[in-house]
Formats: sequence, C-alpha cells, structure tokens
Amino acid sequence: MNYKESRQYIEHAQKYGSVLGLDNMEEMMRRLGNPQDELQFIHVAGTNGKGSVLAYVTTVLRIAGYKVGRYVSPTIYSYLERIDINGVPMEEEAFARHLTRVAKVIDQMVKEGLPHPTPFEIETAVAFLYFNEQECQLVALETGLGGLLDATNLITTTKVAVLTSISMDHMGFLGNTLAEIARNKAGIIKPGCHVVSAVQKPEAMSVVESTCRRWKVALHMADQNQLEVTESSYLGQTFTYRGAQYKIRMAGSYQTENAGVALKVLEVLKELGYEISQDAIEKGLQETSWGGRFTMLDCQPVFVIDGAHNPDAALKLEESIQEYFADKTIYYIMGMFRDKDYDRVAQITAGYAREVFTIATPKNDRALPAEELAKTVRKYNSHVTPMNSLQDAVDVAYAKAGEDDVIIAFGSLSFLGDITRIVEKRQEKN
Repeated sequence: MNYKESRQYIEHAQKYGSVLGLDNMEEMMRRLGNPQDELQFIHVAGTNGKGSVLAYVTTVLRIAGYKVGRYVSPTIYSYLERIDINGVPMEEEAFARHLTRVAKVIDQMVKEGLPHPTPFEIETAVAFLYFNEQECQLVALETGLGGLLDATNLITTTKVAVLTSISMDHMGFLGNTLAEIARNKAGIIKPGCHVVSAVQKPEAMSVVESTCRRWKVALHMADQNQLEVTESSYLGQTFTYRGAQYKIRMAGSYQTENAGVALKVLEVLKELGYEISQDAIEKGLQETSWGGRFTMLDCQPVFVIDGAHNPDAALKLEESIQEYFADKTIYYIMGMFRDKDYDRVAQITAGYAREVFTIATPKNDRALPAEELAKTVRKYNSHVTPMNSLQDAVDVAYAKAGEDDVIIAFGSLSFLGDITRIVEKRQEKN
C-alpha cells in the first residue's frame, strides 16, 4: 500500500477498540521477528514532561555522534513526527513499506481469531521495524498510556527507564489513586536497567523506590536542589547544575526541571560507557526545541501555545504566567478533551484571563464542545465566549489584544498544530 492507503489503514483500525495486556502485541512482534530485541532503549513514562525530556536527551546524543531513534505521541505539526531518527521524521515511503508488512501479519492473526491490534500497537510495530532497519544505536521510547500494559513495554533491552513527574491523569485506565497510577508508570522498570526519576510526591515516590528494590536496580534521582535558575524569561532560561552553566531556549517554569531529569539520564548513560562530552551536553540543551510546550509564536502581542491538558500541567502553566506575565493583560484560547479533568484545569487557570475563548478541538471524537467548556469556565471567570472555529478564536483574540498583551492557547495538544499554522499564515499576510 502507498502512504495514503497506510494512513487509512491506521484510521480504519480505530474501530476495533483495544484489549488490555501485551499478549496481542507480543504475538504480532514475534511474527515480525522481534526487531525490538536488536535495539537498546531509553524508556520514558510519566504524566507530564516525557516529550521534553526525550527532546533534550536525543538532541544531545545526536550532537555526541549517535544515531538515535525517537518514538513519541501525540504529535503536533505532522503525523510522521512520532517516528524520527536524529530529528528527521520517517519518510512516507518507509512508513507505507513497513506498515504493509505489519498489515500482512495482522491479516493472518485475525484469520486465526486473534484480536486486531490497535492503531498505537501498529504504529509501535512500524517504529520498531524502522529503527532496527536503520540500525539505531539507541532508541528513545515514550509510553503511550501508563507503562505496565503499554504497547511499548514488551521491550526487554532497556538501558535507562525514566520516570518524569507523576500525577493524577487517565484515572479510568491507570487507577484512582496516585499510588495506583505510579505503579502503572513504574511498570517500565525491568531487571538490569538503570532508573532515573524526577522528584515525586511521597505516595508516588514510595512506589518507585519499592519497584526498584523489587527488581534490584539502581535508582538515580534528579535532585532539583542542585539546579539553580539564574535567568528566566519567556524567550529562554539559564541555569547552573553541578557547577556548570546551561542555556535552554524553552520557557516555562517546568522546563528547567525537565532539563534536570535529562542531565541525570545523560550522567547515567556516561556511566554505562556512552561517550558524551560536556560540550555536546551544553550545545544540545541549548539547541533543543519541543513544540507546544510554552512555545512563543508571536511577540506583538505575545502569543504562546501550551499543552496544559491536565491539572498538574495547568499548575505548571499557572507558575509560568505568574513568573512571566504577572502584570500583563491575558486572553485565552482554550480547548479540552471531554475525558480530562477540565473543571480543575479551568479552576486553576481561568482567573488570570481578561477573556476566555473556548473551542472544540477539531476532528476528534474526544473533543469537548465549546459551549460545554464555556459553561464550566464561567464558574471561575464570567468573561467567556464559545467560538465556532479555531480561526474565529485567533481572529477575535488578536482583535481584542493590544501589542503589549498576551494570548495563550492551551489545553489539548491536538489543536496546537492548527493554531500554529493559523498564526503563521496571519504573519505572512502582515
């Protein structure tokens, strides 16, 4: 099949739903020759910060001379961003070719009465085949949902398991307490690997520590007390860590925390024998970008997009607003999924905005209608207008905001790519 047909195949697979557990994924990969067994992994789980940590680590490793695959989701600007090598997305031809091979295996499995794999399982299989074909020296792998039963978790050759900040999210799937969610995330920890963790809330930290003891693996903590921010603005940040100075272009109060986790991962990799110079680390952190995480699109007015789609991320967004825009007039464009805790996100953020424009995230079955989101936001800010489209929301926000004001589009990552393109087209016209 060609690329268009391969994308249609993925979309068609959504109707089959999902089956809990890794049995089906393991059977599919066995029939494909288990290409993942030939690879070495940095495996990342957590509620927030996974993509940013992987962006820092993979950029540094690329500059250090390694061929590094990266598999992340969701993506913001293009579908094939989810599978890349050294920052270059997988080509359409390669995706179609590997998917054709996967589809043949799936057809045989279905004929034998086995469940049809999910889109995420299929994409994960394609990623493993591609990274193995391209002989990647390391693969940075982000879990899709949770950890323990995630499709990525059939791997057995993890070098470093990374746990970013763990908080309450996806409760219907992962558990109703922080300990249950942490237990699920910590499922990526395996015998023989090293574990790097952000500082967690006590309930989650206890689970991480007990899991490491169970598998007799070393736990390396990313101690934020060793990191001191010396300069910070929405244009970038400078901090010191263990006597060295680093610059990052990514704003947001949480990005120095993510950089600290990445630095600890790199320390562990160096201990494991990977050659990573201090120059590569400094240059890599400074070059790292990761769209949709407190990313500035315009400057007059300042226009920021941020994937604050759960309460923990909303608290991080609140910190950034207080740090960078405490004396500014702010307008929001807000869109959420119906299965997220949008009430709590609104409670945390709504009070900082002069006006809020709600939208329904386009082309997504999980989208919360703009009117319904507006009704919730009105509990915390009476100046709310539901909008018919993203274009309308951007046009109205620009019309209201003065040159010294701020527009923040946030919520689901799924609409931030569309928002970016709308803003870019507007800039081209001007």
